[in-house]
Amino acid sequence: MKQRIAIDMDDVMADTHAKFIKLYLEGEMPRYTLEELKEKSFHELFDEHEYKAISERVYEPGFFRDISVMEGAQDVIADLMKKYDIFIASAAQEFPNSLREKWDWLQEHFPAISWHNYVFLGDKSVLNTDYLIDDLPRNLRTFQGDGLLFDALHNRDDKEFRRVNSWQDVAKILL
Repeated sequence: MKQRIAIDMDDVMADTHAKFIKLYLEGEMPRYTLEELKEKSFHELFDEHEYKAISERVYEPGFFRDISVMEGAQDVIADLMKKYDIFIASAAQEFPNSLREKWDWLQEHFPAISWHNYVFLGDKSVLNTDYLIDDLPRNLRTFQGDGLLFDALHNRDDKEFRRVNSWQDVAKILL
């Protein structure tokens, strides 16, 4: 029996941060440059009001549908599928529009992953896989297997988990 890997979508497979940057820069009078937005998280740059305004965009229809694929994700996941059973584990329940949009996104960008292996849930502690690749330390804390923290601006200070900075790092560890 193959070992199993659960992979988060947002900021792991899908470059959600880049989508937020795009929306911010298209907005009215952005105060920060692209370079600043790539170096600091929205939590660090924005006051509470600004952060709430940009983060609420996830509730808009279409937000999740056109997010770019994270560099290297398609190739490395294709290679992982030869050695592991792959499951996509996304906390989609919080954002009702995201269920269909994430489904469609996976069908478009990762057609080799069967819909049987999509797990849309609210609490990742229920996952029963050997590995979880996620950008949120809180999800790894409750996971029973081996967690890999996918690098993101919002988790860069976390030292609790083994960090992967890219999909090439994932390949080095798991392939």
